[in-house]
Amino acid sequence: MILTILKKDLKLFFADKRGVLLTFLLPILLITLFAFAFGGIGGGSSESKPMELLVSDIDNSIDSKSVIAKLDSLKGVTIIRKGKEEATNLVRKGKYVGVLIFEKGFQDSINAGNDLPMELKYDAAREIEMGMLQGVLMQNLMSSVGQKAVKAKISTYFDANFSGTSESVKDKIFTDMDSDESGMSTMMSDSSGLKMTSIIKEDSKKGNLGLIQAVAGTAIMMLLFSIAGIGGGLLDEKEAGTLKRLLYSPLKPTDILFGKMGAALVLAILQLVVMFIFSWIAFGLPIFKDIPSLVLMIFATGFAVSSFGIFLVAIAKSRQQLQGYSTIIIMLMSAIGGSMIPLFVMPAIMQKIAVVSVNYWGIQGFYDIFWRSLPLTDILPRIGVLLGIGVVMTFVSVRLFKKNVLKLV
Repeated sequence: MILTILKKDLKLFFADKRGVLLTFLLPILLITLFAFAFGGIGGGSSESKPMELLVSDIDNSIDSKSVIAKLDSLKGVTIIRKGKEEATNLVRKGKYVGVLIFEKGFQDSINAGNDLPMELKYDAAREIEMGMLQGVLMQNLMSSVGQKAVKAKISTYFDANFSGTSESVKDKIFTDMDSDESGMSTMMSDSSGLKMTSIIKEDSKKGNLGLIQAVAGTAIMMLLFSIAGIGGGLLDEKEAGTLKRLLYSPLKPTDILFGKMGAALVLAILQLVVMFIFSWIAFGLPIFKDIPSLVLMIFATGFAVSSFGIFLVAIAKSRQQLQGYSTIIIMLMSAIGGSMIPLFVMPAIMQKIAVVSVNYWGIQGFYDIFWRSLPLTDILPRIGVLLGIGVVMTFVSVRLFKKNVLKLV
């Protein structure tokens, strides 16, 4: 009897294709994505892509050029030379992780044994990348200029306090210091100390980095699920015969589709507004700092998501199919686009793949508003992409709606 029930339940389970997909395929796909995201593919044997670092050489001296050439020769770093202002703006916009600036007087400071006028400006939203880059920079900067700066500092000290000290005595001191690796390393570290400055700082007027990720990532992912559910009402009407009666009326088939999409858009905008207001009240997210940009981004995101929801409805033949498709596609898009894993912790290949996701463009747009404080002109390209996604998805949905849904009525 027990075996009979067991066989019956297993038969029913495997007859449900949606259930099988959700049970086996979805976890396999997510495991694969997370493995790529956290560098678990290939057992760590594959070489990672070099990190790109902007460099601005204002000193333009022999020593500064020598240091830059050494950094450029490293396998893990790709040096891109830019002017200070241009480089700083690129980092502020999130295009690059940071810029290493060699200020005027860099070489003179080495020769005099003074603190080096050198600064690394970075985007705190990419602090994990910055931490890896800092280790590489410190090690090579110390070996490039640290020892020379230490010897210059000691020589200056002896000239000022023990003017009669011979060069042979100084050389002996330098030799003894070279043999004492710990002492020399400490002094080199002090002499080649790298000033690090976050271009974008967290304060009361800006959104907290983690809060922005939580709000934007979660809001868009949940919005996709909500819109898919709303669009599913169209399939329910088909199964109940309501859609057939509507088609006998003067309404065009596209009028029905656009009516559903309009309702989905209004609800999408409403859901986003409620989420942001809640985040403002509960966590202090500064939603009033740039209202025009926020309004346009909410509309563009809502339009892209609602059109995507209608697209899912157009490719599904039943409510059960819709639930299966939407769960798999939305989970994959959310994992790729940064809703589940912050994009800045993903490897370069995953960051490139992310651009195919609606989540990516929405999340990055909200980062531009709340974290980077970019003007509307710099945010418009992301808004344009979201609107473009909405237009393309709407066009495809109309074609598929006529082909798949109306044929089954």
